[in-house]
Amino acid sequence: MLIRGAKIFCGRSFIDADIQFDRTVTAVGSLSGPTDINAAGCYVIPGLVDIHTHGAVGVSFSDGDPAALAAAGNYYAAHGVTSFLATTLTRPEPDLIAAMHAVRAYRRQGGAKCVGVHLEGPFLSCNKRGAHNPDCLRAPDINLFDRLNAASGGRVRLITLACDTEGAPALIRHAAQVCTVSLGHTNADYDTALTAYAAGATHTTHLYNAMPPLLHRQPGVIGAALDSNASVELICDGLHIHPAVIRATYRMFGERLILVSDSISCAGMPDGDYQLSGQSITVTAGRALVSGTDTLAGSSISLLDAVRNAVHFGLPLEAAVYAASAAPARAAGLDAGILRVGGAADLVILDQQMNPLAVFIDGEEQ
Repeated sequence: MLIRGAKIFCGRSFIDADIQFDRTVTAVGSLSGPTDINAAGCYVIPGLVDIHTHGAVGVSFSDGDPAALAAAGNYYAAHGVTSFLATTLTRPEPDLIAAMHAVRAYRRQGGAKCVGVHLEGPFLSCNKRGAHNPDCLRAPDINLFDRLNAASGGRVRLITLACDTEGAPALIRHAAQVCTVSLGHTNADYDTALTAYAAGATHTTHLYNAMPPLLHRQPGVIGAALDSNASVELICDGLHIHPAVIRATYRMFGERLILVSDSISCAGMPDGDYQLSGQSITVTAGRALVSGTDTLAGSSISLLDAVRNAVHFGLPLEAAVYAASAAPARAAGLDAGILRVGGAADLVILDQQMNPLAVFIDGEEQ
């Protein structure tokens, strides 16, 4: 397959070039040969990598159903995501074990690749739990983490935990030998978070949300992440974070900024009532709230929506694409998100309005 005439995102910027691929990228540059796709005036970007998504199109990964992975994977691919981490919610251990088994048993027949698990919880702080079920929260437990990772077949790539709970430092040191450790849903102050990053945490879950704010005398997790060279997630839906803060965060963190969807089962679905880990969720005009409260419960956007929003809010297109492809892959230790000769032919053709015209995964059009 030869795509000619596009602006191709290589490394951290766009170049005017052609790209050739089969299952892998075989050449990038000024290429000869018959043209399969004339992409003049379009962008070719790496397939997006969503490392924080709980589900979409009515399904949730926490329900332990392998069919959910297929349904969501098809939705992601249609929206430019070629790799994702199946992200769990705080649930009882048997439910989480079933979710791990579902990932382990899943065999992709099409759609985006499930490249591992993101455990968001159950080791979270109760007073910063957000939409997580308080009845299912657990104190940090190395043995439980090991059981979940084993049930997934060693596919846990990321864990979010609160570092202000007893036993957190030991779990951070242990889990950091297995996967990326992220701080989130925590009431930690600056010193506690700084100690957690020093112990092995390298990532920060949905910055600003479910953590203390950045104050001039109390910089909290946000200040500690900045000082510790940690990567940080943003939910760029226009609801979780003000656009001015998104611009400021890009200026602070640069290439450590990562866009995520944090989507739940209502993504790709109409407004209405949904269930989230045993709690009722109401979606109105795309805003998902725990029913009867003003607590946001994840998002209803795709990661490509987040890229478009970020550009609309003032980020350079190159920065937004990088933050949704190479940056999340690097943070989670994944071989994805980069267009390079020899790498997987996971790529997306976008028009000038950043709408997907074609999506290829391992060289096959979806």
